[in-house]
Amino acid sequence: MCFIFILSFNYFFIASQNKRTTSCYEKKWALFHPFAALKANKIYKRCLPFYEEVKKENTLDDFESGGKLDAFRHIFFMSAFAQKIKIRKIRKLGKAHEKGNYKHFLKNREEHGELPDSLSGVMDLFNNEVGFELGSENKKLNLKELKLLVVAELKKGCGLYFRRNAKKQYVNCSDEIILWENYLKKWFVPKCLIKTSM
Repeated sequence: MCFIFILSFNYFFIASQNKRTTSCYEKKWALFHPFAALKANKIYKRCLPFYEEVKKENTLDDFESGGKLDAFRHIFFMSAFAQKIKIRKIRKLGKAHEKGNYKHFLKNREEHGELPDSLSGVMDLFNNEVGFELGSENKKLNLKELKLLVVAELKKGCGLYFRRNAKKQYVNCSDEIILWENYLKKWFVPKCLIKTSM
């Protein structure tokens, strides 16, 4: 049993993907869900090449933070987890990750090249829920089929991402450019969440 607990701490997700330390909340999740953590680690490693494929091909966009690619990452990974792990367990993981993001914001640590913010958490949790539903409804799909399904659903507008202008700058819902100097050290940034079909 001790071996499982040690392995569960080594499990996956943000540390390897975002090149940052795993938050204490995620470690706590792994401690209380060691078998789910080991399973998630295995699934994560198998999913990563498919994510990299979508990223390289620029299938949706090239924004790992706040874009359709970000939405794809959350929906695809969570749908793959939901095929094999109970949703209540991976929902807790998603919430632990977002709690960790707030801590990283306070420490000025970036995720995918940007500081986390409150609306990014809202977006991620929404996209996680989409992933849970797709995964639980399509348990027999292999990862390639699941990837194609998630891309198709994103194009239909199942997910959320942030609006940007033609110059790739974040804008608010009135189409005004967000001036970052006005939001230094602020958790809330008035980005505009829109459906992935837009």
